[in-house]
Amino acid sequence: MNIYLVQHGEAKPEAEDPERPLTEKGRHSVESVASYMGSLGLEVAEIVHSGRLRAKQTAEIFAGCLVPAQGVREERGLGPMDDPAQAKRLIDQVERPLMIVGHLPHLSRLASLVILGDIGTEIIRFKMGGVVCLSESDSKWCIDWALVPEFIQK
Repeated sequence: MNIYLVQHGEAKPEAEDPERPLTEKGRHSVESVASYMGSLGLEVAEIVHSGRLRAKQTAEIFAGCLVPAQGVREERGLGPMDDPAQAKRLIDQVERPLMIVGHLPHLSRLASLVILGDIGTEIIRFKMGGVVCLSESDSKWCIDWALVPEFIQK
């Protein structure tokens, strides 16, 4: 089983636009990563996002390339400062590959909780528009791979 953790793409500063949509660079970076993942034929059953515009836009771009059978939806508890235990419960319930599109520090804390059982230890640094794949084997989770826009664009 795989869980894909995605940090939203680069967003406009709040002072420029309080909704914080993706910048052109952010959109391009996410499109590059999503297209590459789509070319690999990776299965994602569903994509969930925090509901914030930058995460929603990122999720929709990934959905366009990965075509998740269960679609894209907003999920509570995925905001930047939300308790990662709620997202961990979601992960514990899924039976098919899931993509979670969110924010820092939430994603970093979630990865640490899933793998180490502790939110206080940073085990991986996320990049805007990047993906971290967690895989489960024998009831244990590990980081399987990570993909960042800089690798695709070179």
